[in-house]
Amino acid sequence: MTWSTADIPDLTGRRALVTGATSGLGYETALELLRHGAEVLIGARDPEKAAKVSQALADASGRQPTVVELDLADLASVEQAAGKLTATYDALDLLVNNAGVMATPYLQTKDGFELQIGTNHLGHFALTGRLLPLLVQAPAARVVTVSSFMHTTVRGIAQADFRRPASGYSKWDAYGKSKLANVLFMLELERRARAAGVKLLSAGAHPGYASTHLQTNGPELAGQRFMANVMRIGNTLFAQSAAIGAWPSLYAATSPDLPPGSYVGPSFLGFRGKPALARPTRTARDPDLAQRLWQWSIEATGVDPALTVPR
Repeated sequence: MTWSTADIPDLTGRRALVTGATSGLGYETALELLRHGAEVLIGARDPEKAAKVSQALADASGRQPTVVELDLADLASVEQAAGKLTATYDALDLLVNNAGVMATPYLQTKDGFELQIGTNHLGHFALTGRLLPLLVQAPAARVVTVSSFMHTTVRGIAQADFRRPASGYSKWDAYGKSKLANVLFMLELERRARAAGVKLLSAGAHPGYASTHLQTNGPELAGQRFMANVMRIGNTLFAQSAAIGAWPSLYAATSPDLPPGSYVGPSFLGFRGKPALARPTRTARDPDLAQRLWQWSIEATGVDPALTVPR
C-alpha cells in the first residue's frame, strides 16, 4: 500500500469528534482532518490546555476546531459532553475514540473502575453509546476505535477486571486488557450495526510504536523519573513520529473503500510504516466474549447503546 495523507479525500461538510486530541496521535489526527476540510471537535479534559491546542491546530491548518470538555475517566463528564453535543448538532459523521492512558500505576476512575479499562474502554463505550443518535443521522457515519498491538499480550478479559484490586496489580496486563476490550468493542459494534441495518461503519486502528506522551505518562504518574527518561530515549531512537503513527487512524477514518470491521496498523511487522490491514488475535475476534463484554459494559456504565434506523 502506498497510502499517505495526500490520499485523504475532501472532507468538506463532514463533522468529526476526536478524543484525546491535545497531543500525540489525537492531535495529528485532528490536524489532518482539519486540513482536508472537516469540521473538527476535539474532546479534552483540561480546558486551558485545550484552548491552546485549538489555537495551534487553527494556526497549522487554517481551520478552527471546537473544544468539547470531556473526561473519559468520569462517566458524568461523558454524559454531560454527549448531552451538549446532541443539543447542539443534528448529526456526527465521524467519531475517533483515540484517548487513552498506558501502563499507569494502580489508580481508579471517578466511578471506581481501574483507570486503564475505565478510560480506554468504558469511557469510550459510554461516549459512543450516547452519541449514536447523532451518528445514525449521518449518511455514512464511521466510528474508529484506537487499540494497540499490546492487545496480543493477553488471553482474555473478565468482568472482575473492571474493578480489580490494587493487590497483585500488573500495569501492563491491565493495559493489554483495555486494548483487547477496544478491539472486542469495535467488532461487536460493527456486528450490531449490520444486524440493525444501520449505515454505520465501525473500524479499528493501532499506531505501532509511535513517539507520544503515552509512553512517559505512566512513569510520570508513578513518580519514576528515570523510567520516564528511558522511555523518552526509546522514543527518540526507535519510534516513528506521532504524525506517522496517526496514519492507521486516518486511513480507517477516511478511506472510502475500507471494509466494515477492518483493523488497520503499520505495514512493517505491525510496528512502523504505511497503513495496512491487520488481523486481531483470535480472542479479540471471539463474538461470544464480545457480547459478554458489551453486557458488562452496559451494567458498568448505565449506557445501553441503541442501534436503530432513523425515521
